[in-house]
Amino acid sequence: MKKDSVVPDKTPIIVVGAGLAGAEAAWQTAQQGVPVVLYEMRPEVQTPAHKTGLFAELVCSNSLKSDSPETAHGLLKQELRALGSLILRCADESKVPAGTALAVDREVFAERVTQAISEHPLIEVRREEMQELPAERPAIIATGPLTSPAMAKALFALTDERYLFFYDAISPIVSVDSIDMEKAFVASRYDKGEAAYINCPMTQEEYERFYEALTTAEVSLHADVDPRELFDGCLPVEIIAARGKDALRFGPMKPVGLRDPRTGRNAYAVVQLRPENVERTMYNLVGFQTSLKWGEQARVFRMIPGLEHAEFLRYGQVHRNTFINAPTLLRPTFQSRADEGLFFAGQLTGVEGYVESTGAGLLAGLNAVRLLRGQELLVLPRTTMMGALTHHITTADPETFQPMNANFGIIPPLEGEEKVPKKERKAWRAARVAEAFKAWATTTI
Repeated sequence: MKKDSVVPDKTPIIVVGAGLAGAEAAWQTAQQGVPVVLYEMRPEVQTPAHKTGLFAELVCSNSLKSDSPETAHGLLKQELRALGSLILRCADESKVPAGTALAVDREVFAERVTQAISEHPLIEVRREEMQELPAERPAIIATGPLTSPAMAKALFALTDERYLFFYDAISPIVSVDSIDMEKAFVASRYDKGEAAYINCPMTQEEYERFYEALTTAEVSLHADVDPRELFDGCLPVEIIAARGKDALRFGPMKPVGLRDPRTGRNAYAVVQLRPENVERTMYNLVGFQTSLKWGEQARVFRMIPGLEHAEFLRYGQVHRNTFINAPTLLRPTFQSRADEGLFFAGQLTGVEGYVESTGAGLLAGLNAVRLLRGQELLVLPRTTMMGALTHHITTADPETFQPMNANFGIIPPLEGEEKVPKKERKAWRAARVAEAFKAWATTTI
């Protein structure tokens, strides 16, 4: 995004955390002519996952996912490049061969980000731990999923402990178009209320095969997670299964009250899927929080009748992930609902993924500047990828809110979509999303 034409401001904006979101927020702020004080506790205070003191250090993977313009992540990257993202620029400059994915040399990438931030004349870097929320406004909190205990305590005071989460256990989400409705049926238990669930029934033989595959599949718990610290109500499905062969049939796969209209009988076991969004383009596997490796999730969960060709929009996972309840606490501008001068960015907001965190940091930075100058704050349209992601995290059901990444399921149904053949629909939607961003940017950038 172009620099504002006004005289540079003297009031600094505080940014806490120099990960992907914090670095991007600081850069966007400074590029608009506003000074920044950027706090980063590393290397003086390290996290269990980080190894260096470099900014934007990647800790899980060197891949920023697909760069294809026909994918959700590719579209998101296009949007952020158009908005002048530092993170995407450095990623492009340090990329390594990875087919259609954007993968980077981690060290080169982090060094480029660190150099750009450190050399910017309007950014002052302070290598110290911020143990409480800054008093100055505007301020941007981008401390990430490994937020320090001291800052977490400060967030408790602001948000109420009920709205701040730590060990995160989430279920997979699949595209509704990939569910075989010849095998599944729509119904709610005991026919109570609206028939909102998609149900995948199993015979005893199918259940036993599934149970064997589930209990022998490989798991991949994050190093700093102890399953005993998880609430009993969100235990990974494989841990429930390990308690006994019928544990699932008396738990998340309970068939009671779900009569298959085609047979008139209850199945031996049932997997229920619940709508993840109002448009019902995404469905969550109810009670299937899991720490299985992603490849194992695809293999095992595609054994469920009706999910043989499931397209996973998000895999389940269990890991330490500090995030706020965005639907309750956050505006679509990334401002706190209770304190308009306080912004949040990155995974702390409930976005999931490197590029998604970058996008949150970018918008938080631009909007902090706009607030400082008394300008209208930016909210991207829902028909753009970043706009759809922002809308989702700030309007989802607060009782079941979980982190979300970029995917086509969060884009609302588009006019004329029903006339497009299913095989061509994703490319068609991608083109419409790209057009929507271009139209918005033409009048905004």
